[in-house]
Amino acid sequence: MALTAALPTQQPTTSPAAHQRATTENEVRGFALYVGLSEDKLNSSDPSIGAVVNEIKRLVAQLAPNAETYAAVALAPEGTGGRDVDVVRLALGDPAAAHAHRKPQPTSNADRAASGVVLDLSRKRVLLDNVPANLTFREFELLQFLVLREGRTVGRDEIIDTLWADAEGEEIPSARTIDVHVRRLRVKLAHYQDIVRTVRGTGYRFDRHADVSILPASSPSPDFI
Repeated sequence: MALTAALPTQQPTTSPAAHQRATTENEVRGFALYVGLSEDKLNSSDPSIGAVVNEIKRLVAQLAPNAETYAAVALAPEGTGGRDVDVVRLALGDPAAAHAHRKPQPTSNADRAASGVVLDLSRKRVLLDNVPANLTFREFELLQFLVLREGRTVGRDEIIDTLWADAEGEEIPSARTIDVHVRRLRVKLAHYQDIVRTVRGTGYRFDRHADVSILPASSPSPDFI
């Protein structure tokens, strides 16, 4: 979804003269904020995308009463791969995003491993841009469960019945608890969290992107049916 854009996190290092020229030739007239938030990531208790947009606009009005605002929602064909925020930037015509999109993408496993997601099922680890993700045992098991059912929507009850098959009584999680586990998993996946998608009212699905590599286990996982 969209609103619109990215402020730089730090000021570029320039000479005083160069800074003076820049401020003389250009003036700040506003900013854009791109928000990646597809509808399938919203749970039933979450506000709608329209409500999120209106809330942000109200906040801007409070912080800067004289500001003019315009919100645009980015639409993409169903099943479009990639991170939501990148899809939004391209859909709304961000020149920087379009330039990056035109760059040739690496194809070798080695290159992808250095700048993407590696799901190593054999070693039970996840690498994000070659840095290990600090997943708990349960979070990895949940991700692996979805990966082994790639492209299929998995209901919360199926997750509970399989991953908590040996649990008893109060140890058996509720559907709400599964939602919490998924949210924590997504936080740890950082900017690659779009590989785990919510199918609203149904469950969750793993979607493989071009920057995802899966290293299979040497033997079949016991939870794969």
